[in-house]
Amino acid sequence: MNFLEKLLALDRRIIFLFIAIAVALPLFFTVKLHIEVTPVVRNLHNALEALPPGSKVLVSLDYDPGSMPELQPMAESFFRYCFMRDLKIIIIGLWPNGPIQANSALEVILNEPDIKKKNPKYGMDYVNLGYTAGNEVVIERMGSDIPVTFPKDYSGNKTEDIPLMKGVKNFNNIDFVYNLSAGYPGTVEWVLFGVDPYKIKLGAGNTAVQAPQIYPYLNSGQLVGLLGGMKGGAEFEIATGHPAKAVKFMFSQSVSHALICFFILIGNFAYFATRKKKGA
Repeated sequence: MNFLEKLLALDRRIIFLFIAIAVALPLFFTVKLHIEVTPVVRNLHNALEALPPGSKVLVSLDYDPGSMPELQPMAESFFRYCFMRDLKIIIIGLWPNGPIQANSALEVILNEPDIKKKNPKYGMDYVNLGYTAGNEVVIERMGSDIPVTFPKDYSGNKTEDIPLMKGVKNFNNIDFVYNLSAGYPGTVEWVLFGVDPYKIKLGAGNTAVQAPQIYPYLNSGQLVGLLGGMKGGAEFEIATGHPAKAVKFMFSQSVSHALICFFILIGNFAYFATRKKKGA
């Protein structure tokens, strides 16, 4: 058996090992990637830049741990941006795991040196109102009365007693809505039941598989901007001037994709070379 035949007979577990190394190893290095910020991400960033300090931003985290690799970096970079710009964050979840994901992201961001200097206070600068069942009905109820829809926060405090929630009755008192979505309910429902009836300003971050479904709302103007998949998250980090997890994950993804392409090319070359030899 010559080298090419041995290559074709290579145990697939060895290939899996190489892929695992290609995915994991780049995470330990800091490499500057050239990531161009696309217009849809730039539009979201520009809309946020237009908000004056003190503006109230509602963040709805509608995903579970299965979508963390794509959406959790988006949550972290968005929270970081809001704290640095003195934007007030009101967190909710249409998915049960949403508020938990929010707390995990906050734990990371609140321990960063730059954010520690800002010293954001719970109840004053940010609040987690938790999860309420009802899917799109929750959005409709919030259009009338947010404190009634979320009478207590994630920790059990009365919403009406939280300083940040003073004067927040409905969407008229919210300056911007940001949705991180992995499916239903998510961005589509926020457009249909939030943007259309209440004219809220909506930006979104979605998994790569869901993003194509959302693009029509960008073209119609119902959505001001979109982060699509890990690349969208990396673009937002670049736009905000703070490359972080998404950029690092993109490097890891790029290396692993390059290795996969290499194996495909070598495998095809070996296959056709040995087939030609056998035919001769």
